[in-house]
Amino acid sequence: MDSGSKAGMTTKKIKKMLIKILYIIAAYFIGAIPFAYIIAKVFGGVDIRTVGSGNPGATNVFRSVGKGAGIATFILDALKGFIPVYFAIFIDNAFSYSVAVAAAAMIGHMFTIFLKFKGGKGVATGCGVFLALMPMPALIAFGLFVLVFGASGYVALGSVCAALCMPFAAYFTGYGTEAIIFAFAAALLVIFKHRKNISRLRAGTEYRFKIFKKKKS
Repeated sequence: MDSGSKAGMTTKKIKKMLIKILYIIAAYFIGAIPFAYIIAKVFGGVDIRTVGSGNPGATNVFRSVGKGAGIATFILDALKGFIPVYFAIFIDNAFSYSVAVAAAAMIGHMFTIFLKFKGGKGVATGCGVFLALMPMPALIAFGLFVLVFGASGYVALGSVCAALCMPFAAYFTGYGTEAIIFAFAAALLVIFKHRKNISRLRAGTEYRFKIFKKKKS
């Protein structure tokens, strides 16, 4: 192989590497889009960081602005996790690369540059990320969230249980060590972001959704 061919291959490798790096950076910025803040401002006229729990996430939007706004926030937050990970395979089909993109999207949401690195708790975006990366474990964790939330009325409790479930669900559905480690790391991040909720749950002061409201007679 002549020097010209070697140089050409090296240039291609550098270009591919740059594309991969730029895509990961883009995943961070997509994850960092503060939909909770935007939707609360546009449809509620409030800074979501100053009302309710102060968290720029779907649950606080749901409670402080309205059901429609909260649902829209959840869907958009999930999509900003799902889309970058789903399309990562077209950049590099290695599972490890998809994991890197997934991590960037989740970190972008949790520590968004647009809100001074104070973002949401990663549940909706994590849901989107794992639906793209590990669909079956994600569905199992989501099912557990529904059960716990339905039984208790606590979104935070359901979220923490779902996060803890992910690495075990990944293991029992046949995913490898890399996937399990990432699921475990993501769970720790989600739990860390819920530390105040956990304290309130222990104190009995956490906000509880009344799922089945009694009709007034």
